[in-house]
Amino acid sequence: MEPPSILVVGYRAYDELEACLASIARHEPAARVVVVDHAADPQRGSELAARFPWARYLPSSGNPGFAAGVNRAARDAGPGPLLLLNPACELTAPILDAMARVLAENPRAGVVGGLVRESDGAVQASARAFPDWTTGLGGRTSWLTRVAPDNPLTRRNLRHDAGALRTPSTGAPEYSGTRAPEHLGTRAPVPVDWVSGAFMLIRRETFDALGGFDERYFLYWEDADFCRRATNAGWPTLYAPVVEVVHHTSRTSAHAPTRSRVAFHISALRYHWTHGGLLARLLSPLVAAALAARLAVRVLKS
Repeated sequence: MEPPSILVVGYRAYDELEACLASIARHEPAARVVVVDHAADPQRGSELAARFPWARYLPSSGNPGFAAGVNRAARDAGPGPLLLLNPACELTAPILDAMARVLAENPRAGVVGGLVRESDGAVQASARAFPDWTTGLGGRTSWLTRVAPDNPLTRRNLRHDAGALRTPSTGAPEYSGTRAPEHLGTRAPVPVDWVSGAFMLIRRETFDALGGFDERYFLYWEDADFCRRATNAGWPTLYAPVVEVVHHTSRTSAHAPTRSRVAFHISALRYHWTHGGLLARLLSPLVAAALAARLAVRVLKS
């Protein structure tokens, strides 16, 4: 198998992007890295390119969205698997060989997600069930998940990394939360519906067969859509906590908070329309109204 390429799509998050690239330089110095910089600041961009000359730097004056950025980066990547890495992520150890090994040992898998930690060390719920009517109630950022994380709707939506991860040596929980299958302690790959695009390895054959990411998604839910299309085409997704990264959540979206919130809800409606079937489409006006109300509450609270 050809070595993976690392794809990073940024939007004005230069401090985070510099930390991300510095961590790649420490732990994966031989990796091919492609950086797409949307709405690029010429001065900060040129400084970034000078500091990390080994990375392929692709600035853009506009911002066509994350999915379009991934597709552009993929066109400049190598022929091997594609590792999507959020610019607010940092490596703490080498990751590419272990992730690529999971793909090699599971030839039908199209997507592999690794373990993602928050800045405080908590495990992020990056492996999830495909969105449905329960996601608004039991999703990762929902009120119900925050106040009662062990409820059935949250357990349904936040899959194998939603609970207490145990180390193979001691069995001591690294953090507390909702329950998770004991096989996480072995860090063996497990099938899931989808994994977060913040840290996602995609088989190149799968990416090319699906035509890349759907660029109608400006931001959010394009990763769930891609995994859904991959599964439908016979390329399932695995969650493999064999390696991990630290994700400083919400730092990049903080550069355009209102636009990010609007994009989240528009993309949720697009996913519902695309994958929900006839009944879901008939109910789309109600779903749109509910999403609009949710958006209004989030904006008012901000």
